[in-house]
Amino acid sequence: MIIPEVLAPAGNLEKLKVAVDYGANAVYLGGLKFGLRSAADNFTYEELREGVEYAHAKDALVYVVLNGFLHDQDLEELKDFVEYLDALNVDAVIVSDLGVIKTVQRYSSINVHLSTQASCLNSYSAKLWKNMGVTRIVLGREVSIEEARNIKENVDIEIEMFIHGSMCMAYSGNCVISNFTQGRDSNRGGCAHSCRFEYSIQTNNKQDKKKSYFMSSKDLNGLSVLENFIHAGIDSVKIEGRMKSHLYTATMSKVYRQALDYYREHGNFLSEQMYEWEQELAKVTHRSYAPANLIDKADSTTIYNEREFNSQDQYVIAGNVVDTINNEFLVIHVKSSFSVGDQLELLSYKDEAKRIPIKKMYNLNGKEVMKTNPSTLVKVSSSFVGDKNSVLRMRVSK
Repeated sequence: MIIPEVLAPAGNLEKLKVAVDYGANAVYLGGLKFGLRSAADNFTYEELREGVEYAHAKDALVYVVLNGFLHDQDLEELKDFVEYLDALNVDAVIVSDLGVIKTVQRYSSINVHLSTQASCLNSYSAKLWKNMGVTRIVLGREVSIEEARNIKENVDIEIEMFIHGSMCMAYSGNCVISNFTQGRDSNRGGCAHSCRFEYSIQTNNKQDKKKSYFMSSKDLNGLSVLENFIHAGIDSVKIEGRMKSHLYTATMSKVYRQALDYYREHGNFLSEQMYEWEQELAKVTHRSYAPANLIDKADSTTIYNEREFNSQDQYVIAGNVVDTINNEFLVIHVKSSFSVGDQLELLSYKDEAKRIPIKKMYNLNGKEVMKTNPSTLVKVSSSFVGDKNSVLRMRVSK
């Protein structure tokens, strides 16, 4: 029986550390070029080195995305980057372009994973890619778990599938709406998420006009069918979201890792923890959840026709633990402002979240602070010791 790896997004070095510390078996990230998330922080050469070293020291794998659609001038620059990744012992690169595959194979010994951008949806396509040296297929999000099982059995290749996060209304790798509405190439890292916008719809009857988010999709949530992934022999379950928050990264890594560890030990999900895991996923900012194409084909019921994200018990990240002083104070790198009188929750790596009422807090010079500002450091009195990089969250009203 294969228990899938939990593959988490790492939008920057800090998020990489959070993902690994909260249980991700592997992370995927991008350099400053050649990927599809140019708006993410991404990694410099030095950050890549530090990130790979940090992940490998904790037995986690690192996959680097090279999945943009490249032109000749891009390929000329790619050689040096690939050689650098090879020297770092990166575990795999995620690729959608045949020219990139050939470049990677020529200048390195790095494993090649086929990006979902390549829209591999069937066993014949998967066999072709395997013959070209690809070692893992990241299936298009249009494929069901049952179809993935068939591909796995017929091709004998590693299979990776998305299990959580934002969904795209277009076939993977084939959307150009952003190109025409914003002048930003969605296949070269510039997607403006035009499908999330509100549009005016008018029929032949000019009086029949309405506004709608008809191209926006609900978010994918595969927790309830996680056992199906296991039975299908899926090698990796992937969490979307390199541009999402540290809290998102921590929560998703922790929940899916805990769930799979529970199955590894008990052989089932017959536990009250399933409800608790669902509640944790609901606390992260999200659109309404749906299983998308995992079981049945997505249809009109998976459209998210609303402006705001939906969360009845919404939390935001308050900050990260930088250090602990004398088991009495947490040094917090503030992400969202909070004040004396507020209550934070320390999201521990393995246990339940610990509530921390803010009674007193100080700056590093010892001066008492009543309200924090983002991107500052504060000391908060706490009876709980927080591991370095631990995330603190805060409940907010809509």
